[in-house]
Amino acid sequence: MKRAVLALADGTTFEGRALGATGETVGEVVFNTSMTGYQEILTDPSYVGQIVTMAYPEMGNVGANPGDQESVKPHAVGMVVRNSSSQHSNWRAQDTLDAYLKRHGIVGIEGLDTRRLVRHVRTHGAQMGVISTEDHTPAALVERARSARGMEGLDLATGVSTDKPYLFTEPSPNLLGEEPRPTPEPRFDVVAYDYGLKRSMLHFLVDVGCRVTVVPAGTTAEQVLAQKPHGVFLANGPGDPAAVVGADKTVAGLLGKVPVFGICLGHQILALALGGRTYKMKFGHRGANQPVKDLTTGKVEITSQNHGFAVDDASVKGKAVVSHINLNDGTVEGLVIPDARAFSVQYHPEASPGPHDARYLFSRFAKLMAGE
Repeated sequence: MKRAVLALADGTTFEGRALGATGETVGEVVFNTSMTGYQEILTDPSYVGQIVTMAYPEMGNVGANPGDQESVKPHAVGMVVRNSSSQHSNWRAQDTLDAYLKRHGIVGIEGLDTRRLVRHVRTHGAQMGVISTEDHTPAALVERARSARGMEGLDLATGVSTDKPYLFTEPSPNLLGEEPRPTPEPRFDVVAYDYGLKRSMLHFLVDVGCRVTVVPAGTTAEQVLAQKPHGVFLANGPGDPAAVVGADKTVAGLLGKVPVFGICLGHQILALALGGRTYKMKFGHRGANQPVKDLTTGKVEITSQNHGFAVDDASVKGKAVVSHINLNDGTVEGLVIPDARAFSVQYHPEASPGPHDARYLFSRFAKLMAGE
């Protein structure tokens, strides 16, 4: 096996074996605590510019297949695992994880102590890093990591957004061969802002009776309102929410005129549209086991999350109601603006991967558009 090195900007280095494509890659080193769903994670556009460390030690057992793609290609720029299975054991698999990474040109590393790496990132924060299979000294790789630009101030959402509008009407697929579920007739025309959306979100909107028109991140409020939609959906995406050009002003122009539902980056942009602030977290929330409390009902949901920025709760006081909080660190996980018929959550109700505790939020959006 070819040797590989992971070097962090703070000077820490790890040695392991090459996984996937050979060469070098630079990105922000983050970790995800999900036990499964690595293909959905790799293809989530929220991971643009990031090297994903999987905290669970065994990866690759289920291989890779076209049905688990959240977008047309992987967006993570690197992958770090403890053990990668050389054989897959799943009837839907068409590739091993290693072959999948090679095919898409993703440089990875395996065989290192990911538990040590995750604890290091938790203690010292997410930071830029380099994975290399080339014959460079660790010191040279550290310098390259130090010279790489971080995530703050980067508008990555505009770069991964669709170039032109398109219509989406496909319900959730029956991937496991279960009985087909009836798909409701489309009752609502929804405009979805693509800041780097996951395909599953669109499926679940269709499942609750939506006909979805996906539009580029730079689409103006006037252009959206001219379509006379029943509602507007603000999707997830990568990078710094405050850097997405014009997004806060656009969403401000929609509030009060049409129901709005935001997820992840869309939730943060909604807060900015109200005059709130966002900030970079130390290491973020990435995993399928984040506990979130609904402050209205007192119910606790286990949620799937992927974000490195959060909403400053003090900055939205008097402008929105904080509806959900993270039970691990108290950060804002949901907002409601009743007068504007708008709400948002920081977590991913569509999961993919993750628990299904919060899928009811898509039905809540449908009821809001129906005036219920």
